[in-house]
Amino acid sequence: MSGGFERDRDDVARGAKAIVVFPDLGGSSRDAEARLDETAGLAAAIGVKVVDRVALRVRTPRAATLIGSGQIEELATRARMEAAQLVVFDGALTPIQQRNLETALEAKVIDRTGLILEIFGERAATAEGRLQVELAHLDYQSGRLVRSWTHLERQRGGFGFLGGPGETQIEADRRLIRDRMARLRRELDQVTRTRGLHRERRQRAPWPVIALVGYTNAGKSTLFNRLTGSHVMAEDLLFATLDPTLRQISLPGIDKAILSDTVGFVSELPTQLVAAFKATLEEVVSADLLIHVRDIAHPDTEAQRVDVEAVLEEIGVAETTPRIEAWNKLDLVDADTREVMAATAQRRDDVMTISALTGEGVDDLIRHAAARLTTGHRRYVITLDPSDGAGAAWLHQHGEVLSHRIEPEHARYEVRMAERDYERFQQRAG
Repeated sequence: MSGGFERDRDDVARGAKAIVVFPDLGGSSRDAEARLDETAGLAAAIGVKVVDRVALRVRTPRAATLIGSGQIEELATRARMEAAQLVVFDGALTPIQQRNLETALEAKVIDRTGLILEIFGERAATAEGRLQVELAHLDYQSGRLVRSWTHLERQRGGFGFLGGPGETQIEADRRLIRDRMARLRRELDQVTRTRGLHRERRQRAPWPVIALVGYTNAGKSTLFNRLTGSHVMAEDLLFATLDPTLRQISLPGIDKAILSDTVGFVSELPTQLVAAFKATLEEVVSADLLIHVRDIAHPDTEAQRVDVEAVLEEIGVAETTPRIEAWNKLDLVDADTREVMAATAQRRDDVMTISALTGEGVDDLIRHAAARLTTGHRRYVITLDPSDGAGAAWLHQHGEVLSHRIEPEHARYEVRMAERDYERFQQRAG
């Protein structure tokens, strides 16, 4: 990070002992164990060692501490027994709740938003990604300029990306943060304009854009690598992909298409990140086809689907944008489940079952994607001068040549293509 907000890391962040807490306020579509598993996975993504998991039923949220005094005592005891330096709450905490809990537990406390920001801060690999993360972080941190849990700050410089009091971020006043955020927004506006110019050039080509979307760790990058032969980071890790990746691919009847791998979504994705990453997610908004990759073996796969659809709606993806659900990780489900899934997929034209890891069903997915992109294409009979090699190449590039034959005075092509491409060809021919 730049502009006076960069902070030093130390050895406590990676390998720190943490307790994960799920304050169950009711109304969650997931059970407590699933929430704890996911939050523990998020913590593991930045090298934190989860030593205990606790689900707490919160009937009446407390304004000062969220949880009750008896629950605080229980957590404090667990933290002392496990020598935990960090307590992660799977939920949102107000600044005052965070400060009071840190004082009572004598440990660093972060909430779900802070944890996700921590991961993004560590994973952002491009200049644009770092700008987006810093903007989101400053927006989040601007309301938390309070001095707290100073008992540990004498021993270390703070926890990772979020840092701690006593560092430059906490000492900075709100005006300085606002000025920095304004500069970041100007820089990101320039990024957005540049990305928009690139998109306009692609649309003039025009090459269809296919965006892979899905819950984090659903297997998007594994599928992306299989389709493109690339080596994008694909690990069994939450938020393995952060910065968008674009590659050119060929599909049946489509000489060239652009495939985009995007950041994984997650439940309760911080609004700061949704806002900051809109430039990145514009590739999704303008895509011609969405492939929603789902971890069909996950116990919360349906809840994850709902979360992804909610984020797509929030970033402005039109309901009319064609989409395919790729039910991934077939290799992890039993034979009976596979049979049920196959029957469901046969009844629906928007579902394909695959294993991106083994390749099972991927060829069928490619053919189905091509068919969805070419829906509405019509057959045209086009005649060219036999010497018009450029025209023949154009037809092969922008349509599916079904047949052609050379006659004495011209070459006759039967081509299936989009109406707009046929009109462009007519313009080319004058």
